Amino acid sequence: MTRILLAEDQGMMRGALALLLGLEEDMEIVAQVGSGDDILPQALESRPDIALLDIELPGRSGLDAAADLRVRLPECRVLILTTFGRPGYLRRAMEAGASGFLVKDGPVEDLAAAIRRVLAGERVIDPALAAAALSAGPNPLTQRERDVLTAAVDGATVTDIAAKVHLSPATVRNYLSAAIGKTQTRNRMEAVRAARQNGWL
Repeated sequence: MTRILLAEDQGMMRGALALLLGLEEDMEIVAQVGSGDDILPQALESRPDIALLDIELPGRSGLDAAADLRVRLPECRVLILTTFGRPGYLRRAMEAGASGFLVKDGPVEDLAAAIRRVLAGERVIDPALAAAALSAGPNPLTQRERDVLTAAVDGATVTDIAAKVHLSPATVRNYLSAAIGKTQTRNRMEAVRAARQNGWL
């Protein structure tokens, strides 16, 4: 019996997935969470064979949680299941140690098959997304540039961003300028938008 942890912040979607996967004779949902902060504690308690993780969750993202699981529970495979098929997300998921990456618009039979393939040692990636990731190239932003753009998401001022990331306003301006240049945009909000669309944040 395959033991599954399911992390999805939308209650209806989480319930539907749990119900559908529970109909598979060889699968059992042993934990369900709606927040990224709950993934690791629940995984350590329930010891799943595989964790199905959404990316955009309250608290820690599914990508951060995947990296946590690789360190703390390496025997648990990770399959990212997301609405957002962004090339940058795929690269980050692979770097975090995920064994698979699927978008949510496929049939549940494909998901069950993907779970079995991942547990058999295969890597399962949505083919269209894999092609897009190859053509998109690597994330051009440094970690500090990503930190500064993330802090700028809600339209924060340079002073606010500087306080959040513990840098001087002048350094923040330099990082913002570099990020705007690398994303080929005109201002910080366009840079944030472009970085999010590519899955770089």
